Amino acid sequence: MQLTRYTDYGLRTLIYLALLPAGHKASIDEISQTYGISRNNLNKIVHQLGKAKVIQTQRGKGGGMFLNQAPEQINIGDMVLLLENTMRVVECDKPPCCISPACKLKGIFADATQAFVTSLQAYYLSDLLLEEQKPLLRILV
Repeated sequence: MQLTRYTDYGLRTLIYLALLPAGHKASIDEISQTYGISRNNLNKIVHQLGKAKVIQTQRGKGGGMFLNQAPEQINIGDMVLLLENTMRVVECDKPPCCISPACKLKGIFADATQAFVTSLQAYYLSDLLLEEQKPLLRILV
């Protein structure tokens, strides 16, 4: 299974925000430039994360975005489920498959997908930030 760039960028955004010093906010331009992500894509991601109350956004002077929860509370599996538009490995109904009623593959794929999600749910954003040898990302504030 391969996750979309949208989910990848969403996770990168959460990592960036988690690495900010306490009390600091990031802008869309800042994150966009750091990761080379288009502003338009990042706007959509930030909107979705804000709507889900994972991050908080503030407009205007002194505005920006920051995590609304501690990194220890942000589950990676839950974020993947939030950001992915589908977790289906294959689309059995587009176009309709003639063997679909008797096919066992969709059940196998569903089990594999559930195992994948369950594995991701064992990790939190805080797990992605721990690196003893070298910093994950240096944010100069």
